[in-house]
Amino acid sequence: MIKKLKERSGSKCELCASTDGLEAYRIPPVEGDNIDHSILLCSNCLNQVEDNNKIEVNHWRCLNDSMWSEIPAVQIMAWRMLNKIKSHGWPNDLLEMLYLDEETLALAKANGDGEEAKPKHIDSNGNELKNGDTVVLTQTLNVKGSSLSAKRGTSVRKIRLVQDEPTQIEGKVEGQQIVILTKFVKKSN
Repeated sequence: MIKKLKERSGSKCELCASTDGLEAYRIPPVEGDNIDHSILLCSNCLNQVEDNNKIEVNHWRCLNDSMWSEIPAVQIMAWRMLNKIKSHGWPNDLLEMLYLDEETLALAKANGDGEEAKPKHIDSNGNELKNGDTVVLTQTLNVKGSSLSAKRGTSVRKIRLVQDEPTQIEGKVEGQQIVILTKFVKKSN
């Protein structure tokens, strides 16, 4: 199969066009060796596809070119990677331009990537926040449109995550519901 993939791709990574350490990659959740559900990836792309902790966001600017491929497997991987990194802004612009037919889009979503995978709300220490958590303010915040000043060290109980905005949470301070940026809080144990 790798021979057919090299012929199809001109012996280049189908995402970034690198020629280093090329390997066949079967797109999950499809089983079996089917060229229609496989792509040729360089070792750098493969490492990042398989481990989200190794993602180098700027590397994926290559998708600006490869997302226009006529090969559905390449379109699927471009869509999945853009969705993984869309919290960085520029990938959203590419996602808005990327058109996938219904069948290809269904395959792209098939393993839970993309639209199903929401960006995480992260506190100032890198801890993931969940609805109902208690957080502590790391600095004094002046609340816009109010005379309220939320003091550093104030506990905010039972926070709510602001959907579609991973940098914001909601909580009550001195009986008033406010929106707080996640960079100004730390999760309380």
